[in-house]
Amino acid sequence: MSEKTMKTSSTMFQEKHHNHTKRERCLGLTLGKGVPFVLSSLLMASIFCLFFLYNPNSLTLTPHHDHDIFENPSQNQENAITTKVSSSPPQKEQKPCDLSKGHWVQALGGSSNYYTNSSCPFIPDGKNCFKHGRKDTDFLNWRWKPEQCELPRFDPKTFLNIVRGKKMAFIGDSVARNHMDSLLCLLSQNEIPKDIYKDSEDRFHTWYFPSHDFTLMSMWSRFLVVGEERMVNGTGTSIFDMQLDKVDSDWAKELPNLDYTVISDGHWFFRGMRLHEGGKEVGCVYCNEPNVTSYNVDFPLRKAFRTAFRVINECKECSSKRMVTVLRTFAPAHFENGFWNTGGYCNRTCPTDESEVDFEKFDWHLRNVQMEEFERARSEGEEKGHKFEVVDVSRAMLMRADGHPGEHWGNKWMKGYNDCTHWCLPGPVDMWSEFLLAVLKRGAAFELNQT
Repeated sequence: MSEKTMKTSSTMFQEKHHNHTKRERCLGLTLGKGVPFVLSSLLMASIFCLFFLYNPNSLTLTPHHDHDIFENPSQNQENAITTKVSSSPPQKEQKPCDLSKGHWVQALGGSSNYYTNSSCPFIPDGKNCFKHGRKDTDFLNWRWKPEQCELPRFDPKTFLNIVRGKKMAFIGDSVARNHMDSLLCLLSQNEIPKDIYKDSEDRFHTWYFPSHDFTLMSMWSRFLVVGEERMVNGTGTSIFDMQLDKVDSDWAKELPNLDYTVISDGHWFFRGMRLHEGGKEVGCVYCNEPNVTSYNVDFPLRKAFRTAFRVINECKECSSKRMVTVLRTFAPAHFENGFWNTGGYCNRTCPTDESEVDFEKFDWHLRNVQMEEFERARSEGEEKGHKFEVVDVSRAMLMRADGHPGEHWGNKWMKGYNDCTHWCLPGPVDMWSEFLLAVLKRGAAFELNQT
């Protein structure tokens, strides 16, 4: 999809994204704008406190508990008074809150203020945006607010207690690794892990948290399935032969050893591809050749996730140990005024409003394809004792073009190119682990109720 070319990048940014309303939303925490708000807030707070102190029956403040990812959570059972009343109707089962539907709200304690690039020693150089010259910090001061509930802040102690004695692997492309690096920084604020293994290209990396006997792993895979680049005279052609029905064994062979798999993928599929299935070539992507069926990117993506989920559901050792498979949905890139290799950039400094998001874009379609395959796999897997969960971040991240490294990624070999695919650390990507923790807490609560 092409975009209109503007005179300069600064003019485009000014006219398209910084009208008066959005400027106030992005700069709402500055002192000049905030004085009237602060004074009125203090007045309202004083009135509230007087009302609360001198009216003992005014209201009851109930703290959030582990179940606050549900709508209308029940009160703490330890403080509840239980009375048997035969005429009372049975309580309805609590409906899980859909964390994916919501909006970004400005907050000083946003989802990106758990650590800094000084307090976390594990930030990869290319994601250390402040080290490489990023000056604006407002993009850190936003938190995700689901429509139907509150999303609790990430608590590393709670996370590590849930996964005590377990092994978790992030499987997918470099954005999957981006997520794991974010989680590593979040958890390191409670316990510094040991770096116990990495391969020569740092594609497979393992960390160990000895106090909690927890192992955290990243397993890089371009496509989840077998995909080999065609070479000519030792040089890559950027055309891949894809075996749509053969899983990448580098990660699949580790499945029996895992308790949690967080699986994601998508960005490598925007390449020239020759598609193979059942030992035969069935089509291509970006080839435009006569007598060859041409497919869009969503076709091999669907096939890859279907194959990956099938292999997981066929893993008998995985079902016997109750392995949990978590799909993290597609997180879009945000190149503007071009692609990564044609001058595309991402220099926004605050989230866009949902009204500005185009849900007809292909990014959203890819998320829907992943969700369709996820629901299919979960339906088939439940019959075999497999557990599937989802961390659906696509809607939220479509609004976060401000969260990428852009020009601040320090790659001396690719100067002039912007990284609008990966995410700054710290940054909006830290919210993904808030989602993940909410999913784990829900699963832990379910297991507790089953015992």
